[in-house]
Amino acid sequence: MAAELSTSINIKEPRWDQSTFVGRAKHFFTVTDPRNILLTNEQLAHAHKIITDYREGIVSPGLTEDELWRAKYVFDSAFHPDTGEKMILIGRMSAQVPMNMTITGCMMTFYKTTPAVLFWQWINQSFNAIVNYTNRSGDAPITHVSPLIGRFVPFAAVAAANCINIPLMRQRELQHGIPIMDENDNRLGESSKAAQQAISQVVVSRILMASPGMAIPPFLMNHLEKKAFLRVSTPHRFRFLFFSLVFATPLCCALFPQKSSMSVSRLEPELQEKIRANHPGVERVYFNKGL
Repeated sequence: MAAELSTSINIKEPRWDQSTFVGRAKHFFTVTDPRNILLTNEQLAHAHKIITDYREGIVSPGLTEDELWRAKYVFDSAFHPDTGEKMILIGRMSAQVPMNMTITGCMMTFYKTTPAVLFWQWINQSFNAIVNYTNRSGDAPITHVSPLIGRFVPFAAVAAANCINIPLMRQRELQHGIPIMDENDNRLGESSKAAQQAISQVVVSRILMASPGMAIPPFLMNHLEKKAFLRVSTPHRFRFLFFSLVFATPLCCALFPQKSSMSVSRLEPELQEKIRANHPGVERVYFNKGL
């Protein structure tokens, strides 16, 4: 008879070492797995029960360690890490690949007229707004340009929009701060400085995430479409985008640890004083940077 699974496994943290890029990449390949959007409400509820019970020291009969980790990632794919609420489907990171593939493909296909550019940018930024809000940190509520340059309009627009959209949707964090913890997850307060670092890291990740699918194809398609027999069809564009995003999404998410940190000396002066008075041994604070 198999031994009961230990209750000492730390499922608050990812399964792989987050101090290495490889460990973070493995983590985010699991987090952004598009198959997670196909999970039923029953499957999500089952994973929720396994994780909730395990956190209270209750182990489901016959549960293995691999099944526990699978339940953890199913749970994480659908429920916000700070609020615990179920996230809207298209805002989940597992929806990034199919949604971005569709929207980016349309932006790169219909870029030659101003109405088309405006429409697909509106669609893109509406989607980004949903994603940015869903994955926030904390628990509080084209003319006269060459064809090649024209092809870069979608990427330039996405990069610029991310620099505006993400801080805008997360402005409450910048105003009021995000929860900061010590290494044992004890809450020490809220910091706007931590929010600034978190949001900056997310902006960089999002821009780089769009690069393989939007910065490389313009050169490729511009070269191929000069040759009549090598015209790039829309289905081929979508296939290229799909494979680019499958890898770019988790790898760019993995650039920075999900549980980010900063020195106490970089926090707001009044918060530094509070921490040094009440927690004199704390030198670094930790926080969820969001996605």
